[in-house]
Amino acid sequence: MNKQPQSKIFKRILSELREYRFGILISVVCALFTVYLTLLIPILTGRAVDCIVAKENVDFDKLIYILQLMVATVVATFFTQWIMNRVNNRITYSVTKNLRDRAFAKLQHAKLSDIDSHPHGDFVSRIVSDADTFADGLLMGFTQVFTGVLTIIGTIYFMITISLKIALIVIIATPVSLLIAKFISEKTYKFFGAQAKLRGQETSYIEEIIVNKNIVRNMDYEDDALENFGSMNNDLADASMKATFYSSIVNPSTRLVNNLIYAAVGVFGAVMVTTGGITVGGLASFLSYASTYAKPFNEISGVITEFQNALACASRLFEVIDADVELDEGVDKLIEPRGSIEFKNVCFSYDKSKKLIENLNIKVEPGQKVAIVGPTGAGKSTIINLLMRFYDIDSGQILIDGRDIREIPLDDLRSNFGMVLQETWLKNASIKENLKMANPEASDEEIIEAAKASHAHSFIKKMPYGYDTVINAGEGTLSLGQLQLLCITRVMLNIPPMLILDEATSSIDTRTEQRIQSAFNKMMNGRTTFVVAHRLSTIKGADLILFIKDGAIVEQGNHSQLLQKNGFYAKLYRSDFEIN
Repeated sequence: MNKQPQSKIFKRILSELREYRFGILISVVCALFTVYLTLLIPILTGRAVDCIVAKENVDFDKLIYILQLMVATVVATFFTQWIMNRVNNRITYSVTKNLRDRAFAKLQHAKLSDIDSHPHGDFVSRIVSDADTFADGLLMGFTQVFTGVLTIIGTIYFMITISLKIALIVIIATPVSLLIAKFISEKTYKFFGAQAKLRGQETSYIEEIIVNKNIVRNMDYEDDALENFGSMNNDLADASMKATFYSSIVNPSTRLVNNLIYAAVGVFGAVMVTTGGITVGGLASFLSYASTYAKPFNEISGVITEFQNALACASRLFEVIDADVELDEGVDKLIEPRGSIEFKNVCFSYDKSKKLIENLNIKVEPGQKVAIVGPTGAGKSTIINLLMRFYDIDSGQILIDGRDIREIPLDDLRSNFGMVLQETWLKNASIKENLKMANPEASDEEIIEAAKASHAHSFIKKMPYGYDTVINAGEGTLSLGQLQLLCITRVMLNIPPMLILDEATSSIDTRTEQRIQSAFNKMMNGRTTFVVAHRLSTIKGADLILFIKDGAIVEQGNHSQLLQKNGFYAKLYRSDFEIN
């Protein structure tokens, strides 16, 4: 995920707004009317003052007429501003919703290497928190920049019509405010970017500690967790304070300059009143315009700092949207696959500087049960990742029924494999809905039959509402073993031609595992199956056992053959037997 320069991000935001051109046009028209009507008030006020001061007898009819115009102007301003705000809100949150949807959709198809290289909580922070911050900055930009720029242009025009000499004082001094705002805003972008990044890291850490709360307490890690979080929180607070410091001095700095300008205008205007260069009402109108002229600069300077924050957050959001997707060039689906699988001279590495798998060759016949064993980090699960194309190989070929898996559409390739992994996933829904993810057309009888086969039926019927019980896997209402049984049931409900069991019974007690082994054997019968397991008792019946070490097959054969070799497998088997 590559970072983009600030100017490119701004152009990108403008391109995102193109489809809302009509709404923006309405907003601009409303802003024009709002500013015009707002700027009429000082003129009407000046005329009212002159109506009272310049004549011996007050013209009450004219004064009442002016007051009526002022009331009508204020009411009209309210409605145009209300319409403008409604349109701006709709555009802002539509853009934000669209970006959120696209970012989440991209995560569904992004390369796993990109996802795995970031803490998962960081993506949560980007799609939720950063999107909200971006929306706030964009809304403020719409609401205040539109009207601010138009107000500046309008007030300059009216000030020139009242007195060109005094107007020149205001206009000449304006660049000072702009230079101050520009200098400070450049500083704030860097710190707001750091703040967003640290916020994502902190979100990830909180998620990590909460999800693994039992292990944290068992390892007596609470104090260390507090210390680590405190350090991260200090870094976030430091970045936030620096960003806030620079953003907080923008408005006072520009306000100071503008107040000095306002004072100069008042003094110079008073002198001109005494010489007859301007009327009292005219000076009152001019001072009102001078104040109105300064206000947008103060507001825009504040908007700039907020917009810097929004740009930093937009950058992180665009990184997700622009992430590389999985390469899917396959066009020909598998038709009645037999299950012949072959790895030919496969090379792969997560880190390009260090090969994990080199020249791997495996040939699996249709219907064979293949067990993969070896020490932790040897590359057992990596072989599964490559077979499913969660990661693409660096070189070589992986063939199914003689066809390169890169020629098969990804969704078709994966739908032909049933997977039960060590890591379980169930959505927040009823047990029945979770099970029917594998087969939406499954009847209640078929669901119960699959649950009985996996030995999940006994605990499901004890749940408050049976199969209609709504579960939340993150709440700990079900044990890891029960969650894994539900995942096994899900696969049994619609068994694809090929199976992958990666530590499928790791969270299930030995007694339950022995019970469902018969169901597993029935499920695997006639289907090419890859089994990754640490419990050697689960792989003794495999047709082919591959012992992986440092990304290479160092031994292969069936259980009896490998025991006779008295090598790595035999040593691992005997140590496992002694422990059990």
